[in-house]
Amino acid sequence: MSDILVHTEAGITTLTFNRPDKKNSITAAMYGALADAVAAAAADPAVRVLVFQGHETTFSAGNDIGDFLNNPPATEDSPVFRFLRGIAQFPKPLLAAVCGPAVGIGTTLLFHCDLVYAGDNAAFSMPFVNLGLCPEAASSLLVPQMLGYHRAAEALLLGEPFMAEAALEVGLVNRVLPPSEVTGYAQSVARKLAAKPLASLVETKRLMKKGNAALVMATMAEEGASFGRMLGEPAAREAFGAFMERRKPDFSKL
Repeated sequence: MSDILVHTEAGITTLTFNRPDKKNSITAAMYGALADAVAAAAADPAVRVLVFQGHETTFSAGNDIGDFLNNPPATEDSPVFRFLRGIAQFPKPLLAAVCGPAVGIGTTLLFHCDLVYAGDNAAFSMPFVNLGLCPEAASSLLVPQMLGYHRAAEALLLGEPFMAEAALEVGLVNRVLPPSEVTGYAQSVARKLAAKPLASLVETKRLMKKGNAALVMATMAEEGASFGRMLGEPAAREAFGAFMERRKPDFSKL
C-alpha cells in the first residue's frame, strides 16, 4: 500500500500520510507523490478543497532521516521543494487534521493551511536548530507573524514541542477535539467549503494572502539555499550522526 493515500470524492481531495510503522516520516518519494497530488488538485476544476491528514496517533514525524541523508534536496526541483512551493501557492482551501506528533515539516506545512483542526494529543515542534539546520517552508517568516517574535524564538531556537491548546491560543489551529473526532470534523468542514462557489473561495483566499505572497516565496528560496548549505556543515553532520547512532549530539566545539 502507498505511503501517501490520495482520495478524491465530492470535490475534496484527501492526502493521508500512511506510514504508521515509521511515524509517518516522509521520504523523497513521498514528497514527490505529495507534490504531484497537490499540483493535480490545484489544476483539477472538479477539486475544490484539499485536506491533509495522518493517523489519530501520529500526523508526521517529519523527514525520514535515513532517506534524507541518502537523498538530500540538491536542486530547486527536488521533490521537497516542489511540495513546499505547491502548498504555498495552492489557490483553493487547504485544510489539515492533526493528531499526535507533528515534527518539522509536519508543523511548518500547517502555516500554509487555511484551516487546521487538532486532536488534544497533538504536539507541534520545529527542531531545525537541534539538527544543525535552519527553518524551511518560509517558517522563519510565518511563525513570527502568527506567534509573535518571542514565542516564535522559543519554538524555533529551542525546538521544543508545544501542545494543541497552546497552538489554539496563538491561532495555529482552529479547534481542538478528541483524536477520534478530528478527521471526521475536518471532512465535515471540507464538505461545507466544497458546496460554496469555487471562484469566490479562490478569490477570497488570493486577496487574504496577496500581501505576503511574494515575500513567502522569496523567504522559502532563501531558507532553501541556507538549508542546503548547512546540510554539509559540521553541526548538521554531528546532529545526524548522533541521531543515527542514538546518542546525544555534542555541539560544544561548534
